[in-house]
Amino acid sequence: MLEHSSEPEATTQGLDVSITILSWNDKEDLRACLQSLRERKDECKFETIVIDNNSGDGSGDMVAAEFPEVRLFRQYVNLGFCGGHNFAVGKITGKYWFCLNSDTVVHPGAIRGLWEFLKEHPDVGIVGPKLLNTDGSLQYSARRFPNPVAALFRNTLLGRLFPNTSAVRSYLMQDWDHLSGREVDWVSGSAFLMSPEALESVGVFDPEYFMYCEDVDLCWRTWHAGFKVYYYPEAVITHHIGRATDKAPNRMIGRFHRSMYKFYTKHQVPLAAPIARPFLKFFAAIALFGRASLFVIKNKFDVLKRKALG
Repeated sequence: MLEHSSEPEATTQGLDVSITILSWNDKEDLRACLQSLRERKDECKFETIVIDNNSGDGSGDMVAAEFPEVRLFRQYVNLGFCGGHNFAVGKITGKYWFCLNSDTVVHPGAIRGLWEFLKEHPDVGIVGPKLLNTDGSLQYSARRFPNPVAALFRNTLLGRLFPNTSAVRSYLMQDWDHLSGREVDWVSGSAFLMSPEALESVGVFDPEYFMYCEDVDLCWRTWHAGFKVYYYPEAVITHHIGRATDKAPNRMIGRFHRSMYKFYTKHQVPLAAPIARPFLKFFAAIALFGRASLFVIKNKFDVLKRKALG
């Protein structure tokens, strides 16, 4: 069920951009994000839509009380990242869709820069900004499409033994300084702008992804629909990565690896010879299950270690 809780009185006619934000128990981050958007209100004509995904921390009440200009929708069930944003896209009145995480702070000029770039480049369907970590360092938000070798080494024991493996560096595009704009395979779903032409042709997130890899999937489909995906570093956004998902780490590990398996079997396995596809699916299932299990075991060990140390 869904309760529509707040609509601004101002007209939404003739809007350039619709920003959709999904909120789940992240009241303070959401407040900072919305405040940064309020300070950018003169960059173009935009609306902000917040989907509160059944939060229990008063996030929805905070938005209603402090940000009356925001269109707020409260969910009584958690539809996930994809379900929440897809619902919001059905409510947008702006021409361009801006998908934005609640744990972000939008820097001056970012909204206008992304919007003007897409207007001037009709061959581009999705454009992503430069994302910064909380400490101001670069976040690798523009990447090549994932591959099994990179997954084998990234954030694993093998990766610690071989920290500079070329597969991971290639996946993260560390062979490039990220200071200049360029076409990329995909950009993070934490912040991107999508053109109305691409949205009409490609559609929204695949609802079979609850969360994770939906951005990779959307960019894959955007490329295959004849549009480009672009990284535009002149637009800058700080992303406090993982604050909401860190509240349930083991559950998120499971969801991430299930999403990886879905992306791999949906898009990459069909590229192989038919006789090889069953083997590739089986290998991917075993490898991803093993990878996820190791992460969960490590988390449980870390919890026990912290308790032992008091």
